[in-house]
Amino acid sequence: MKSVLLIGLGRFGRHIAMKLYDLNCQVMAVDINEERVNAVMSFVTNAQIGDSTNEEFLSALGIRNFDACIVAIGDDFQNSLETASLLKELGAKKVIARAARGVQEKFLLRNGADEVVYPEKQLAAWTAIRCTSQHILDYIELDGDYSIFELSVPEEWGGSTIIQLDIRKRYGINILGVRENGKLNMNISPDTVLGREKSMLVLGKPKAVQKCFHI
Repeated sequence: MKSVLLIGLGRFGRHIAMKLYDLNCQVMAVDINEERVNAVMSFVTNAQIGDSTNEEFLSALGIRNFDACIVAIGDDFQNSLETASLLKELGAKKVIARAARGVQEKFLLRNGADEVVYPEKQLAAWTAIRCTSQHILDYIELDGDYSIFELSVPEEWGGSTIIQLDIRKRYGINILGVRENGKLNMNISPDTVLGREKSMLVLGKPKAVQKCFHI
């Protein structure tokens, strides 16, 4: 079971707390605002009201005992920067910090953060990709070259098997799974038949996916 220190309990931090709860993680939540702390009490293991830029306060939390520390402060970048830096100085194993702009990402990486999440940028990319085609149901960018797409099965593919379509050889795209009636099946084979009512997860380069599905 992973133990996580979550600092900053605004909307973003609260959603992280709820998801970590679903994932059965042990979470210590911290915010300077008592109302925000009270709002997540049912989703976390422990919670503290305090100033994360105070070294004495942070040190008392036992930073080295957490598998990861998440800095989700969104309304004060100076506090976010100071908190990330202090966490690393106190021996944090892994510091993940939130950025609202590109320049913030650079400063955080230089001052203690091991990883930076950029929610607005990532959500903007996800939204833009989804609206480019009616086929695209979901999208995850893995790196600059490859992404995973969930796409509706094109009408002309209905009734064909994966091996008959042969999109791996033709486009360099791998079909990872098939979703039907809301259930995802990752146990597929070359003989799996695709239906019009199904969707599928595919892995490939975005340009190859665009070409294959005429996006």
